[in-house]
Amino acid sequence: MTTGEQDPDADLVARVGRGEPAAAQALVARKLPRMLRLAHRMLNDAAEAEDVAQEVFLRAWKQAPAWTPGAARFDTWLHRVALNLCYDRLRRRREIVTADPPEQIDTGPAPDRGLLARDTGARVSAALADLPERQREAVVLCHYQDLTNIEAAALMAISVDALESLLARGRRSLRAVLADLRD
Repeated sequence: MTTGEQDPDADLVARVGRGEPAAAQALVARKLPRMLRLAHRMLNDAAEAEDVAQEVFLRAWKQAPAWTPGAARFDTWLHRVALNLCYDRLRRRREIVTADPPEQIDTGPAPDRGLLARDTGARVSAALADLPERQREAVVLCHYQDLTNIEAAALMAISVDALESLLARGRRSLRAVLADLRD
């Protein structure tokens, strides 16, 4: 965080740290949708995304009483916790070998929205899931979480140039895999 920049969540986190139930509800209402989207994009599994989001908020409540504003934005810390939890789950997935793939719940648009939209969404999700982890993380943070390049680079602990390189490679890969969708 730059000097003079105020953390927009500082007051809310302080209130959560004091045990105010309304503040905890407000924090969840404000941050839950973004945490779910981040985890879902990283894990491609709605149930696991919900588990990650729940764990993120448990850690936030435990950390809130000791939170000291100024070193980093609370939102940045929350994203880092979510990413670390996603990486833990991704590592565990590699260790588990199963004979049959797990059943997937259809999280695409409702049938009345059209089969094409569902197929396109599934292809984009699959293409995103096939990217190397760091490229996927960069794309998700910048394009799905709406973080700036500076915020995403800080969250990933890399330079902005390195982030832009990851984004460029990720976009190039996605364009190549999804080229037929542009027609």
